[in-house]
Amino acid sequence: MPEVKEIQVKKVSDPADLEKVFAIRREVFVVEQDCPPELEWEFEDESVHFLAKVDGEPAGACRWRKTDKGYKLERFAVLAKFRGFGLGQALVKTVLEDLPEDATYVYLHAQIQAVGLYTKFGFEKVEPQFEEAGIQHYKMVKKSSLSL
Repeated sequence: MPEVKEIQVKKVSDPADLEKVFAIRREVFVVEQDCPPELEWEFEDESVHFLAKVDGEPAGACRWRKTDKGYKLERFAVLAKFRGFGLGQALVKTVLEDLPEDATYVYLHAQIQAVGLYTKFGFEKVEPQFEEAGIQHYKMVKKSSLSL
């Protein structure tokens, strides 16, 4: 595995950067995980998007958005060749730091294989396992928001 020199995660809104975000999500969710494309492209305009780069190359993406329940973290995607470098952790950390101060209820739908990642950041499973887009998930809530 090649050595990673620099991981950078930044909030993006420029159309060129957003196209990189969408390309990463298309590769991971639609191509690799066979998610229906119509489920992948929703709530884009109301979401805050993030692009992760490894040594300047687009490598991962995610977003958060405000819902009627609170703040939902979504669409965490890392291209296969960049997995295992800590990119997922960098994405979660950056997104959590970007949430507004009034983000008292923070939640996500975690694919089963990612539960351990989110647990490191204080998320807990709060409901039984369920299927979303043909993939098994758990709803997880950040511990500081569980008592609210």
